[in-house]
Amino acid sequence: MNWYISVLKNYVGFSGRARRQEFWMFALISGIISTILNVIQIMMGMEIMWLSFIYSLAILLPNIAVTVRRLHDTDRSGFWALLMLLPVIGWIILFVFTCQNGTSGTNRFGNDPKYSVNK
Repeated sequence: MNWYISVLKNYVGFSGRARRQEFWMFALISGIISTILNVIQIMMGMEIMWLSFIYSLAILLPNIAVTVRRLHDTDRSGFWALLMLLPVIGWIILFVFTCQNGTSGTNRFGNDPKYSVNK
């Protein structure tokens, strides 16, 4: 849960790097929260899924920021995140990029977060 909260606290932090663990833990917890909200909405008989919509809007900026930082860790520009706009092919390419190891040591976007002294 600390990974999720740290991403929310750094919701406009587009500089720096994010480890795979930070990115995927945020994605996992967001998915779990979305699923719980969907189940609640179905149980309440809501035709329009307002809770899910509001939650999606609330985490939109943190999601983009952590994706950009994850791309920075693989030594790619944050503009690669625009692949989200390409259905299927863009999503697959972005998935592969976010699954790759980050560059060891310092790259043009900062120090390696895996071995950061700020842990």
